[in-house]
Amino acid sequence: MIRQDTEGEAEEKGEEGENLEAAEEIHLAFGGDVYLSDHVLKAYQQGGIGGVLGESLRRQAEAADLFMVNEEFPFSLRGEPAPDKQYTFRLPPDKVSLFQEMGIDLVTLANNHGLDYGREALLDSLETLDSAGIAWVGAGENLDQAKAMKTFEIKGKTLGFLGATRVIPVADWAASSSRPGMLSAYDPSLLLEEIRKGKENCDFLVVYLHWGLEQKEMPEEYQRQMGRQCIEAGADLVIGSHPHVLQGLEYYQGKPIVYSLGNYVFGSSIPRTVLLTAVLGEEGLSLQVIPATSSAGYTREITEESRRQELFSYLESISFGVAVDEEGRISPS
Repeated sequence: MIRQDTEGEAEEKGEEGENLEAAEEIHLAFGGDVYLSDHVLKAYQQGGIGGVLGESLRRQAEAADLFMVNEEFPFSLRGEPAPDKQYTFRLPPDKVSLFQEMGIDLVTLANNHGLDYGREALLDSLETLDSAGIAWVGAGENLDQAKAMKTFEIKGKTLGFLGATRVIPVADWAASSSRPGMLSAYDPSLLLEEIRKGKENCDFLVVYLHWGLEQKEMPEEYQRQMGRQCIEAGADLVIGSHPHVLQGLEYYQGKPIVYSLGNYVFGSSIPRTVLLTAVLGEEGLSLQVIPATSSAGYTREITEESRRQELFSYLESISFGVAVDEEGRISPS
């Protein structure tokens, strides 16, 4: 696992005495939307972190050099719920311990729930994550923080991460020079500029975007356009969230765009989700999905072979020129 301290320096965590060579493969893991709902908290109360996440998923996250998700709420006890919103989310800061137990190293805060309880709650969330040793992108005390790329030195390579959202309820959720908020991508020009600048300072660049329409399995045309713009600007991997269901993938200029990972840890029922693993090695980037499902706040890997293959076939059917093999490995078709 990789942790980044508040000074922006990353350190590698492994077994005592472990020597990591520059030539080693870099293992990344990505989950979709995470919200510690009442269902999730009840599952945790009854069974600890093992009641929230199955052992195989936890092992995969722990084995990764870095694990990233979308945090769909603030950690705070302050603020008032945003007016005219059907759902407003907030968790006490001490619940960040669940993120630590889940093995989360990095979150994007750029989404349509990060300011559900106002700017005070967002600022509390930044402080809580910092104190927990969990890095964040996509939001901040001002625009400079919200658009800043986080970098990690992993096995001799510099990896950069950016977060942005094209789903916010009101325009002033966007950060400004003097206003806390998020990096808005309704006009993607600023995001694309940050990608271009960031690529000059890292070997591999990931962009995590909040976009699309809820419960829709196919991406909007603007998602496909923006995803390609990100690749053209220098992104090596684009990850999406917000629809709360899986969307497909495609390769553009040889680089993957993952339109939506769906919910990972969220509510009472998640019929289909995946943990995405990415391995960066001498041969380039390889992707694999671990099929999972969730009920009563408990997300676990699908082990029944027929159901695994059904999910792989489904993911392939909603993708664009992508093959998903019997092990969940993804490649251009």
